[in-house]
Amino acid sequence: MTILGELALWIALPVSLFGAVLAYAGGRSGRGDLVLSAERAVYAVFGLLVLASAGIIAAFVGDHFEYWYVWNYSNRDLDTFFKVSGLWAGQRGSLVFWALLLGFFSTVAVFTNRRKNREFMPYVTGVLLTVMTFFLVVLLFAKVNPFERLPFAQADGRGLNPQLQNYWMTIHPPTLYLGFTAFTVPFAFAISALLTGRLDSRWIVLTRRWTLLSWFFLTNGIIFGMRWAYEELGWGGYWFWDPVENASLLPWLTATAFLHSVMIQESRGMLKIWNMGLVTLTWILTIFATFLTRSGLIESVHSFAENTTISFIFLGFLAVATTISASLILWRREALRSENEIQSFLSRESAFLLNNLIFLGITFAVLWGTLFPLIGEGLTGKKVAVGPEFFNRVNLPIGMVLLGLVGVGPVIAWRRATARNLRRNFLLPLLVGAAVVGVFAALGSRQWMALVTFGLSAFTLTVIVVEFWKGTRARARIEGEGALKAFLHLVGRNRRRWGGYIVHVGVVMIFTAFAAAAFKLEVIQTLEPGESVTVESPFGHTYTLTYEGVSTHLRTRNMAWQAQAVMRVQKDGEPAGTISTEKRMYLTFPAPVTEVGIRSTALEDLYVILANAEDLGAALGNDPEGQRATFEVQINPLVGWIWYGGLIITLGALIAIWPSKGSLPEMRARTRPAPGTQEAVA
Repeated sequence: MTILGELALWIALPVSLFGAVLAYAGGRSGRGDLVLSAERAVYAVFGLLVLASAGIIAAFVGDHFEYWYVWNYSNRDLDTFFKVSGLWAGQRGSLVFWALLLGFFSTVAVFTNRRKNREFMPYVTGVLLTVMTFFLVVLLFAKVNPFERLPFAQADGRGLNPQLQNYWMTIHPPTLYLGFTAFTVPFAFAISALLTGRLDSRWIVLTRRWTLLSWFFLTNGIIFGMRWAYEELGWGGYWFWDPVENASLLPWLTATAFLHSVMIQESRGMLKIWNMGLVTLTWILTIFATFLTRSGLIESVHSFAENTTISFIFLGFLAVATTISASLILWRREALRSENEIQSFLSRESAFLLNNLIFLGITFAVLWGTLFPLIGEGLTGKKVAVGPEFFNRVNLPIGMVLLGLVGVGPVIAWRRATARNLRRNFLLPLLVGAAVVGVFAALGSRQWMALVTFGLSAFTLTVIVVEFWKGTRARARIEGEGALKAFLHLVGRNRRRWGGYIVHVGVVMIFTAFAAAAFKLEVIQTLEPGESVTVESPFGHTYTLTYEGVSTHLRTRNMAWQAQAVMRVQKDGEPAGTISTEKRMYLTFPAPVTEVGIRSTALEDLYVILANAEDLGAALGNDPEGQRATFEVQINPLVGWIWYGGLIITLGALIAIWPSKGSLPEMRARTRPAPGTQEAVA
């Protein structure tokens, strides 16, 4: 299977390249037979990439350490689950996986449009195959071939980084890749629209669910990564503004802006150039994120980089793709002019435009903070650090404005809002938001950014609740339905709108959790067995943790040793079970790894870190005199709301993606079939 997989990778390149040429030639000449052959090439390349991926997995599961990639990311003691995930554990396999997912989405896009939207498909197919060709060239000619053999077979492998041996890390990269690759389809339709001159809103309607699908995966991928960082890295946080974290955030920001601005184009015929630029920028940022992770230019626990050879290929491809996309937009700028203009600052168009500008402002700040150290080192030869303080100082105030717009944008009137409209929609939410700020201030809170965020969250949530209440009440009155039935029918009739509101509820929860981090408490204390540490919760609880001692295990599967410290927990004097935290020494890793202890409730997490065992050698020898240890105990308020908010966002996105009888129907072609399509040929 492994040899077959390597052969499949080499065959896929010429098939993909030839298919791309046929697609462009078919679109140019109007020959449907060439377009059909190109579409079949998409199916063939996907099948070949399936074989190549299966070959890599077979090499991992079969412990074929004669392959450099397997030797570097696996060993005989590694669990089978992590061996299978070896396909995306390192740079080489992750590039194959990227191409595989792109092949899958390309196959779905071509198959679902085999009898419709034929005027777009020649160039859509060409763009998809061009991107696949690029990744195949990288794999085969940039010294990252996953089937590269060592001079001789090794007895065992070097093993997988222990920090990657975590459930959330096995699903975090694939979910992000799904988001990256899915967005290639809207980009391909946008380029096709530019090349064919079909620049009305039809290409947006055709790709709306693709865009939502990509955004859905990007959102979940980022949240999965935050959960991994919180559980595995042992510092009590979930976002450190790491360059690779930032790289995944950038396309999410522009994709979110695009999802909002397309509503203006659909409703008012505005922002056509803006939307074309956003869809292009988002796709370029997905390639940039892939480049940044695998180029070797940065060092990160997230990074899969092994050499810098591919950085030049990626930079060249990004430069060519950006130049071509920008040139096409400039070429069609007259056809992309807006049909209407913004009539008032107090309007939905204005709110959505401001929303977009804020998203792009955050994108620029994150991009600049990520690239500045690389630019500075390149110019001066000295390392320059841009830490979380910069990103927080710049982005937190902007994010607060964005949170307020989440409540304003969906309900303010189109064209021009009247005083009556503003009073009806925003008076109650403003009063609720002000009351929340007043209550927290009266309770003694002086964290002004957190207070403002809580107030804005209350304002936005009230707007959403009132909208649901109005819609449900109106439907119940008109249709004579009960409240629950009316609510379900309301959402079902326009899933895109109400699913978006549900997504906003999840966003509000996550913003609230971010603000609550200002009230985080932390105690560091060295204890002997039997001694206790006490920490006060922001919610008024008192936790008492009594250290009971360290138990050790030598030479367990894949580990040299494992030291587990156990603490008995009391909450307000009442027994609340135990919590344990560990130090582990893996056979294939040079330093001990910390496993934190977490006890979660709806309001807070009790987070315990075994910071240091003063005489680890004695503890491993079960010496009762070597049990002294230092612990870091944290109370992290509302951190669980990030995960709950992520679930609500997932629910809302799924509702919005699902077809709705009452939503805007997909536009059918009202023009004659374009030359070269199957309808025209028939």
